Amino acid sequence: MNQETLKTALQDLPLGGFRFYEQIGSTNDIALNWIEEGGRDFSLVVANEQISGRGRSGRSWQTPPDSALALSLLLLPSISETKNISLFTGLCALALVDTLKEQYNLKAEIKWPNDILIEEKKVAGILVEASWEGDKAKGIVLGMGVNILNTAIPDDGNLHFPATSLEESLGQKVDRTKTLHGILTALIKRRKALGKAEMVAAWNENLAFRGKQVEIKGGAEQVIQGELLGVNQDGSLRLDTAQSIHFGDVHLRPMRL
Repeated sequence: MNQETLKTALQDLPLGGFRFYEQIGSTNDIALNWIEEGGRDFSLVVANEQISGRGRSGRSWQTPPDSALALSLLLLPSISETKNISLFTGLCALALVDTLKEQYNLKAEIKWPNDILIEEKKVAGILVEASWEGDKAKGIVLGMGVNILNTAIPDDGNLHFPATSLEESLGQKVDRTKTLHGILTALIKRRKALGKAEMVAAWNENLAFRGKQVEIKGGAEQVIQGELLGVNQDGSLRLDTAQSIHFGDVHLRPMRL
């Protein structure tokens, strides 16, 4: 995977711009700066190696060379999309689930709020960030990391949740460029339904641990237990305790009874 092969493979997509880095600190940082420089909608940043990427709540997300997909997509939201910023994580998650099903016949699930699981192991993570001007979102960055080859799986000591890769799940090598093209194509399709009932319904259909007892740990040692019922229209999580869990520093785990 290099700049020329990617440009050729993605030429049929309506990219607003494209930047490729052999090695970079964080693709999200590049995309956020690109917003300030006047980057156009659907501009893409891809790195072959990411050495200081971020996960949710500032956790590190490193991408070893030649092993994974590390990408950030810059979006300039419409007025209606700005009203549904909390749903962009779900949008990315659904695009990933769609791609894994259509390209590889893999059943993937969304672990709320921002992880993709295959057989209850994490294969991808999402980090959505925005650049604001007052109360107006100037741009949104959809950051994604996907474990393609086994060499992308972190060491056990660096895992917060069991992990896997597409190579491990399929038992064969996987083409990163093909996977990237599929994700971007699925995002274009799914973006049209942002904020609509059909998107939330699809999120619920692909939600990991739905109907099961889960434990959610939040800040200040807060622990909430209950049956996971689904996500609400705003993307928050709904439990049978009548509580809604919103995005933040939360850790969701299934309860092993």
